Amino acid sequence: MKEVEDNMPRLLEKYKSEVAPALQAKFKYKNPMQIPKLVKVVLNMGVNDTRENPKAIENAANDLAIITGQKAVVTKAKKSVAAFKIRQGMSIGCKVTLRGNRMYEFVDKLFNVGLPRVRDFRGVNPDSFDGRGNFTLGIKEQLIFPEIEYDKVDRVRGMDITFVTTAKTDEEARELLALLGMPFARS
Repeated sequence: MKEVEDNMPRLLEKYKSEVAPALQAKFKYKNPMQIPKLVKVVLNMGVNDTRENPKAIENAANDLAIITGQKAVVTKAKKSVAAFKIRQGMSIGCKVTLRGNRMYEFVDKLFNVGLPRVRDFRGVNPDSFDGRGNFTLGIKEQLIFPEIEYDKVDRVRGMDITFVTTAKTDEEARELLALLGMPFARS
């Protein structure tokens, strides 16, 4: 058990020592199990040029694997959409779901290294919650992550990052992410 605690991610340690007690004090939870926590982080990258470039989906999946340290799953179209020239079963993107230590390490890297590298960054929009305590963040280019080598990128692609929490309200989730280090824009 001691060996597991030695390898605890920095952000998880911060959550246990600072964030959870602060949330319990602010929202006056009676039971420690009521304290909101991060459940999973989902990275989703849509690839719209798979018809012209069959290797595009493979390159996008490799980029996601390099960023997260976990293999990406290729997502397929559920329905045919004639307007977008998409057929059912066609590969249209890739995604990675992070949980546990990998999730905390990725979130730490995103907050402290990735987001500060965004050009003209003024903070994250604090209104991107879904009403159930989940937050989605859109990123315009994968180059903000230090693992991605600029010379080896075939095309700049954006991605959506969804933070799934156990919070019941957006206010609780906003406070959780702010205490973890999410750089929200001042409103």
